[in-house]
Amino acid sequence: MKIHEKYINRCIKLAKNGLGTTYPNPMVGSLLVYKNRIIGEGWHQQAGKPHAEVNAIQHVEDDRLLSKSTIYVTLEPCSHYGKTPPCADLIIEKGIKKVVIGTIDPHTKVAGKGIKKLIEAGCEVVVGVLEKECQALNKRFFTFHQKKRPYVILKWAQTQDGFIAPAKQTERKSVNISNDLSRQLVHKWRSEEQSILVGTTTALKDNPRLDARKWKGNHPIRLVIDKGLKIPTASFLFDETINTFVFTEKGKTNKNNLIYKRIDFSQPIVPQVLEELYQENIQSVLVEGGSKTLQSFIDAKLWDEARVFTGHQNLVTGIKAPDFDFPIQHTEKIENNLLQVYQNNSA
Repeated sequence: MKIHEKYINRCIKLAKNGLGTTYPNPMVGSLLVYKNRIIGEGWHQQAGKPHAEVNAIQHVEDDRLLSKSTIYVTLEPCSHYGKTPPCADLIIEKGIKKVVIGTIDPHTKVAGKGIKKLIEAGCEVVVGVLEKECQALNKRFFTFHQKKRPYVILKWAQTQDGFIAPAKQTERKSVNISNDLSRQLVHKWRSEEQSILVGTTTALKDNPRLDARKWKGNHPIRLVIDKGLKIPTASFLFDETINTFVFTEKGKTNKNNLIYKRIDFSQPIVPQVLEELYQENIQSVLVEGGSKTLQSFIDAKLWDEARVFTGHQNLVTGIKAPDFDFPIQHTEKIENNLLQVYQNNSA
């Protein structure tokens, strides 16, 4: 089993190359081994393009070795036709007799069907190698299909004494809690997630772009909660350069990349927003809203991960950071900022 773990671990590393580019598909890595030697490897790079198993097989120089090789893959090979043919069929067609799989695919279109097809074709199948690690790799994909909502990441920066901003608008730009490296890291995170959300107050006070301009990668879909449509149409959020959803109680005609979604503000907002995102096939959301928006996700217990920067400053007064008390999973120093990551295991 140790040798299987070695190769699945390599598959996980390959799969991570697809972070931020495979939505709505999962990240998958695969390789082929012949006599303890890797002869082909690949990962899924983008939805609609060949899957990891296809890329790994295509990188094998001598096809005659395939029938004598073992294929390793982080996620159960698909068994249905989507934008590409089933990978299980390709494995069978190539005569590969042994398949080692990290974890079963939670998608109802697969969910054991790929494994069943392989076994029925006479393949020896090993399932559950580094299973937890393979599921963690695709935490967004698993959350989406198992909990029927996106994976929710909360992010904010706070001072040593627990404030996220000064009380006065005129002082906000003079207090940068996050340093340059932390801000660049946030843009990297934005490129990895499918969407990013703020509330009305943040949009009005900061006029944010909510893009990933400080990192090479995709821009997330922008989401803003604006009950009464108070945000000026001249704001960056409405420049129509990036897909943007506005959650409001008012009706308004959609325009190009600007989509208005009516929700009931007399009912809890967070579940409605997450349901709308689920229906739009959006698997992850980075919540960068103000204290009120962040607190609404915390109070609703509808979050999975929180990433909190603490700066070196003290404000004494101002806008308080969210009320938050959870065990720290990871701590990292970024110059004069401290990054602490929390996981909500009860969500």
